[in-house]
Amino acid sequence: MELSRDSILKAVSGQPDRFDNKALARQLGVKGPDRRILRQLLREMVDDGVLKKSKSKTFREADDLPGVMVIKVTHIDDEGDMVGAPEIWKQDGPPPSVIVREGPVSKKARGHAAATLGVGGRALCRIKKQNGLIIAQVMKKLGSGPSKHLGILHQGGRGWRIQPVNKKSRHDYKPRKVPDGAQENDLVVFQSSRRNQGDLRLAEIIETVGTANNAKAASLISLYENEIPMGFDDEVIEQAKALSLPALSKTREDLRGLPLLTIDPVDAKDFDDAVYAKPIKGGGWEVWVAIADVAAFVTPGSALDRSAENKGNSVYLPDRVEPMLPHELSSDLCSLRPDEDRACLAVCMKFDKMGIKLSHRFHRGIMRSHARLTYAQAQEAFDGQPGDAALPVKDILKDIFAAYKTLRKARNERAPLAIELPERRVHVNDAGEVTSITIRERFDAHKLVEEFMVQANVAAAKALSEKNVTTIVRVHEPPSGEKLQGLTDYLPALGLKFSMGERTTTKRLNRLLEQAAEKDLAETVGMAVLRSQSQAVYDPDPKGHFGLNLIHYAHFTSPIRRYADLVVHRALIATFGLGDDGTTEREASRLKEISEHISSTERRAMAAERDAKDRYIAAYLQDRIGAVFDARLTGVTKFGLFITLDETGADGLIPTRSLGREYFVFDERRKALIGAETGGTFRFGRQVKVKLIEATPITGGLVFEMLSKPEPGKKPKRASYNAQKSRGSKHRRRRR
Repeated sequence: MELSRDSILKAVSGQPDRFDNKALARQLGVKGPDRRILRQLLREMVDDGVLKKSKSKTFREADDLPGVMVIKVTHIDDEGDMVGAPEIWKQDGPPPSVIVREGPVSKKARGHAAATLGVGGRALCRIKKQNGLIIAQVMKKLGSGPSKHLGILHQGGRGWRIQPVNKKSRHDYKPRKVPDGAQENDLVVFQSSRRNQGDLRLAEIIETVGTANNAKAASLISLYENEIPMGFDDEVIEQAKALSLPALSKTREDLRGLPLLTIDPVDAKDFDDAVYAKPIKGGGWEVWVAIADVAAFVTPGSALDRSAENKGNSVYLPDRVEPMLPHELSSDLCSLRPDEDRACLAVCMKFDKMGIKLSHRFHRGIMRSHARLTYAQAQEAFDGQPGDAALPVKDILKDIFAAYKTLRKARNERAPLAIELPERRVHVNDAGEVTSITIRERFDAHKLVEEFMVQANVAAAKALSEKNVTTIVRVHEPPSGEKLQGLTDYLPALGLKFSMGERTTTKRLNRLLEQAAEKDLAETVGMAVLRSQSQAVYDPDPKGHFGLNLIHYAHFTSPIRRYADLVVHRALIATFGLGDDGTTEREASRLKEISEHISSTERRAMAAERDAKDRYIAAYLQDRIGAVFDARLTGVTKFGLFITLDETGADGLIPTRSLGREYFVFDERRKALIGAETGGTFRFGRQVKVKLIEATPITGGLVFEMLSKPEPGKKPKRASYNAQKSRGSKHRRRRR
C-alpha cells in the first residue's frame, strides 16, 4: 500500500485509538526507512488538526470519537433504540448522539436492551460508525458513576481551589487542572477523585457554567446543582415556531360561545385553565373546565415531545421559570389569553345540589377566554365589589362562585387532608436583588379554582378507568406505620394525642389539626402531619390519593408545565375518538418508565425551587448579622436545632455545641434536646428567639444562636446520656 495521508486516514478510520506508530506501520506494510516518513507524516497530520494523538500515543481522525467511551442513555427513540451521549465531552460543540446496543442488532435485542439498561443507565461502550450512525456497543454496564458537583473557583496564596455550593459539603477541593482563562468566582462543574493533595481532595473540572458575581447566580446554581435541563435545542425551537392553531373539524368543536374565563396569580405568565358554570334543573350545576390542548402541538416522538419528557415539568424560581415547553407554546399558542382563539381539551361536569358529580363528558374544541382575572379581582367580585376587570363578567363569576359553594358541600363531606401552611414568596427585582418576602394571601377564589381542577382531574381518571384504559395517575399512599409512630410519640409533649390503634384517615388527622389550632400550634402540628405523609408519585397503577381522599385521580389540568398531564390528554384523545394524535402503542408500553422518570424530575424541581429560595433569602439577610428574630423549632437532631423564622420563612441551624456548656442528649421519641445535668429541654415546635450569626448566600446556609432558655424538664436517663456521650467521643477521635 502506498504511504500517504489518505492511506493513513483510511487505516485509522473506523478504528479510533487502535493504532500507534508500530501498529500503523504493520497495518500499512511500512518497513525500513519508510518508518521515518510515516512518523513525519503523523506529526504533520496532528499539527494540521487532521489527526488527534491520545495519551497512549494512538491516533484517530480529529472529528472522530475514541474507540471506547462511557456512554449515558438519554432517551428511547421511535424505533425503540436507546440513544445516548458521551458522559464527559470536552470537544467543541455539543456531544454527539449515539445508538446504544447491548446485543445483536435485531428488534428483539433492541427491546431487551431498552428494558435492561434503560434511560439514565451508564455503560462502557465500543464506538464504531455504521451507515452514517454512531453505534455504541455495550461492553460493560456501570453503576451510577462519580457524582458531579457545582463549585466556585477561588485563587489564593496556595493556588486554585474549588468551594462547593452545597451547604452539606464540609471541605474545599483542589482542581487537577484549571481551564484556560479561568477567573475568580467562576462557577464550575467538577467531579471528585479519590486522591488528595495535601489536605485537599483532588477534583476534575468538567465545565465552566457562569460566574458567582452575577446577582442572579442563586437560581443558576440551583438549576445546575439539581441537574435541571435548561433551554431548548435549535430543532425544538424551530418546530415550535412552525406551529399554528388547528382548525375546527369533526373532532374539534366550536366552544367559543361558552363564556369561559381564567383566574390566576397576578404574576402568571401563562394561562392554561379556564372555568365556567351555570345552574341546571334541581338545584345542581353544570361546570366546565377547559385546558390548553398541548397534545395538538406536541406529538409523540417529536423533538418537542422528547424535550418535554426529558424536562418532565417546569421549574419555578424566584426570578425565572425554566419551562417544560418553549415560549412559543407556553406563553403563546397554549396560553388561554382573553379574546384570542385557542385549542382546548374541556370537560363538562354536572353536579347535584349536594355537590355530588352526576356525569362528565370530554370535548376537544376551539375556545375563546372572555376575561383574564387575578385571584384578588375574582375575590372582589365574589364579595360583591367587582372592580373594572371583573365588572363585565360579574354575573358569570356569581354563578361560578355559587357552583363552588355547592361543590364545597361534597368536599367537606369527603374531608381531604386540610393542612394550611403559610406560603411565602420571595420577590426579586431585575438586578437579582430580593426586595421583599411576603406571605401569599389565600382567598376563596384560590379554593374555588383548586376544587374545580380537582374535579376535572377526578373526571379524567374515572373516564379512563371506566374504559379500562391504563394511564399515568397521581398516587398518594397512606402514611407508613413508622412515620405515624414518629408523629404519635412527640404529640404528648404538646398536650395532644393521636392513637395508633384506630385506622388512620384524613378525618382523624383533620381533627388533630383542629385541636392544634385551638392551642396556637396549627403551623407546628401541620408541618409534623405533612412530614408523616408518604410522597406523592406518578404511577400507572391506580392506588388512590390518600391526602385528597379519592380513589380516582390523575393530573389533567396543567399540560403546559407537567408531562403527566400531556400523557393523560393523549389517553383521553385516543379513548374517546377526539383525534389521531392520542396515545401511541410505544407510549402505552412505556408508562411505568415515564412515571418513574417524571416522579424523579418533580423531586429535583422541588429541590431546585427550595434551594434557590434559600440562597436568595440568605443574600437578603446577609446585612442583618446580629439581628434578633422570632422563630419556631422545626427540626431536632443530635447535631443541632433547625428553625424557621416567622418573618421570612427562612430555615437555619443552631448547632448543639452552641447551646452552652451543658451536654444535650437527643430524645428521638420526644423530638427534643435535653440537658444532661438540668433536664432543660428544647422541643420540636417551640417558639423561640434567635440571633443570626452567619449567612452564606452561595450555599443558602444560615446559622443562628439560641437566645431563649430551655424549658424545664426531666433529666435524661443516665444510660442514654452515657451512650450518646460515648458515641460522640468516638466520633471526635475519628475526626481528629
